[in-house]
Amino acid sequence: MTVLALVVAALLVGVVLVGVGDRLRLPWPVLLVLVGAGAAFVPGVDAPQFDPELILPLFLPPLLFATAQRASWTVFRERWRSVLFLAVLLVAVTIAAVGATVVWLVPGIAIGAALAIGAAVAPPDPVAVEAVAGPLRMPRRLVSVLQSEGLFNDATALVVFQAAIAATVSGEPAGAGTLLKLVWAAVGAVLVGLAAAWLAGRLADRLTDPVAPSALTLVLPFAVYLAADALSASGVIAVVVAALQTRQRASADDVEQRLTGGAFWNVVEMLVTAAAFALIGLELRAVVADAGAGLGGMVADAAVVAVVVIAVRAVWALVALVVVRRRGGAELAAPRTGAEAAVLTWSGMRGLATLALALALPRVTADGSPFPFRTELVIIAAGVLVATLVLPGLTLPLLLRWLGVQEGEEVGRDAEQRLAGRARRAALTELAGLDRGALGLDDGVGEEVLGELRARFARLGAGEGGPGGGMGGAPGDDAADRADYERRLEALRRRRDQWNRVQSLALAAARREVLAARSEPGVDPEVADRVLRRLDVRSMASLR
Repeated sequence: MTVLALVVAALLVGVVLVGVGDRLRLPWPVLLVLVGAGAAFVPGVDAPQFDPELILPLFLPPLLFATAQRASWTVFRERWRSVLFLAVLLVAVTIAAVGATVVWLVPGIAIGAALAIGAAVAPPDPVAVEAVAGPLRMPRRLVSVLQSEGLFNDATALVVFQAAIAATVSGEPAGAGTLLKLVWAAVGAVLVGLAAAWLAGRLADRLTDPVAPSALTLVLPFAVYLAADALSASGVIAVVVAALQTRQRASADDVEQRLTGGAFWNVVEMLVTAAAFALIGLELRAVVADAGAGLGGMVADAAVVAVVVIAVRAVWALVALVVVRRRGGAELAAPRTGAEAAVLTWSGMRGLATLALALALPRVTADGSPFPFRTELVIIAAGVLVATLVLPGLTLPLLLRWLGVQEGEEVGRDAEQRLAGRARRAALTELAGLDRGALGLDDGVGEEVLGELRARFARLGAGEGGPGGGMGGAPGDDAADRADYERRLEALRRRRDQWNRVQSLALAAARREVLAARSEPGVDPEVADRVLRRLDVRSMASLR
């Protein structure tokens, strides 16, 4: 089967499994991994021969960009301790623990090779977490912690991986330069991301076609990733920064662009996720084939490493629980209970980055000799991936129900209603302060329009429908009837124009309020985006 046919089949199966997963209440990416793994053993179906170095640049930038757009700078400012603790310290401890375990399990392996596979399996994947945990009504505090962790931890893992590979291939140990590389990877990536977001914003302001800005956002993550990589900075952090900054500079008047871009990115994210997780499943066949007769022992080693990875994360969750309780626990702090700590432990899912880094292990060293224990290291990485993605993906819904760690639908509704109330008050304030004379509302019709709009916004229906009133019957045959009809028609046109003009001002005030709230501490960006989308839809309807 050709690569093109495999990609099309993966996308089609992914779309079908979305519906199947919803019906069975199972995460469709996990189902896609299982289907891909099964298909990989069908005669004639071979995994596409991707250059391992292309896997991350092809799949990771758009998925990171889509995930980061649902966050905000405020979330990271509030969670900077968690990001540091998870994305740097936890990853470093996991790398060390896995490296020591691999040295113990595989006698004679180079320390650099062991640390390299530790770096490959250390970072949980934000895409996997979002796809699996998102639909399960997991409390938003926990989802936010997992997203914050996943958006930055790849940077730490990549720097350590590259340093460990360089040391193994060349035979020279890594030194203090690794720490400097990590610092530059972060600082350089932030600079690249901010610069790219600024340039993209300037370009988007000059694009008149509403589809063009969406196309620009699709190109942006790839360009940012490659630019950062060329400067030896972290492409992961650069993409996340560019996404956050692009979302931050959004204007309240970018209604059509937001609606078009939102629908566009929903499709892109689903299709790219389908292709990525299908690739994970298909690659399992090649991994098994390389293992040969030693597969059983390698799988046993992988199981031991997987237990170590989960155990390290469990210890972190308990430490985090103690810290949160001692500090009193901010509103968004997590975990707050032992049950939440268990959920966070079980949600450390590995995914695309683990597969890509494992496959990126070189086959030979600088002197031409085979890279030490490469096949076993890839098997270990694949085993950890399956253990931390498939098993939690299939059992997390049961765990959430068993532990009672689920957020009721009323929680999301209450948050939306509070934010919608702020939008309503902003719209009513705008209506109360209008310059009637400047807007041509200094007559009875204008006052009637204002009264009706106030009533609509007070109900926060955001003004369903247009201005009321009918034209009455068709004009009669005589001149007096026709003249009366024309007068009534002109009055209705004037009423409609006043209605649309005033309503657009009120809706703009509501949108500005929601965008301002999105950047405030304690406001869930996802809730703000849902309220903003309703206002955007109403704003577009008022223009038709």
